[in-house]
Amino acid sequence: MTHTTMIDGLPTGGGPHCETTALGVLLAHRGLELSEPMLFGLGGGLSFLYWDSKQQELPFLGGRVRPFELTTNLAARLGLELHVSETASERKAWEEVRSALGSGVPVGLQLDSHDLEYFGSRVHFAGHVVAMYGYDDERAYLVDTAQQGGAVSTSLGSLATARSARGPMSARNRSFTVALPEPAQDVRDRVPELVAAAIADCAEAFLTPPIANIGNRGILTAAKRVPGWFERVADPASDLPTIAMLMERAGTGGALFRNLYRDFLAECVGLGLPEDITRRIAEGRDGYAESAVLWTRVAALIDAAGRAGDPEPLAEAGRRLKDIAAIETDAMSTLRSLAS
Repeated sequence: MTHTTMIDGLPTGGGPHCETTALGVLLAHRGLELSEPMLFGLGGGLSFLYWDSKQQELPFLGGRVRPFELTTNLAARLGLELHVSETASERKAWEEVRSALGSGVPVGLQLDSHDLEYFGSRVHFAGHVVAMYGYDDERAYLVDTAQQGGAVSTSLGSLATARSARGPMSARNRSFTVALPEPAQDVRDRVPELVAAAIADCAEAFLTPPIANIGNRGILTAAKRVPGWFERVADPASDLPTIAMLMERAGTGGALFRNLYRDFLAECVGLGLPEDITRRIAEGRDGYAESAVLWTRVAALIDAAGRAGDPEPLAEAGRRLKDIAAIETDAMSTLRSLAS
């Protein structure tokens, strides 16, 4: 007889971003429903990362903070109880998940998307996050992004492999659950009081990165490096379109996170905050609306360079990245002023 453990009544449609999709599932189970842009913004999710090393097959452009940083930021901002488990033991990791699900609590998992059977891209990315809401003798039942199908499943073996993957951005079989120390309505009622500080903190981090490949400095680093990618990658005809696809459709960078932050700022404009604060938030919203369009253009230029076998579109992408850096620096400078 097949044993099945399943939690019903959860939102399983998925959103555009993995970590906020998973958080939305876990919080909805606790009765707290906030939009995905609001979760992203309150968690200070926006950033930029240019990462390249000899160990990497392809350069990496990321449009968000490090995996799980958004979750810890959001928990601190909303006063959530966040329980996190990490272990090198696959057995202990599985028991932790089984225990939570057996208690009727969905679980967030950080893992390598490469090993999930349903996942569309076969590129290693160990910073992926899903929500798990059930399992049987053979399969795990997950909520992933809408791009990947929302409610999906993968074999228990593939899940274990994905969870124990090592490499850049990986965690040791990380799982997490959330709880609310107060009624969900009370948390919702506090949101308008929290947004200005969340925006200002995110802007400060973006404008004062510790190294030159993060934040606004990171975008300028990318502007210098991208024009040389034709010589950097092994197979431009395949690798450059792959990078462009990851940016625009797989959720690592490009316009996706700029659109999420634009929508977060637009939602904040409608919260009835003081006029001066609302005006500055609206200026930031407009800046990120402009930036998102240019990010989509950059991805299209990288794709075109690979398909045409011509490095010139990469030079144009570098110029557009300089424009993006200027726009986002201006927007974040305005938003940082919300701290005063």
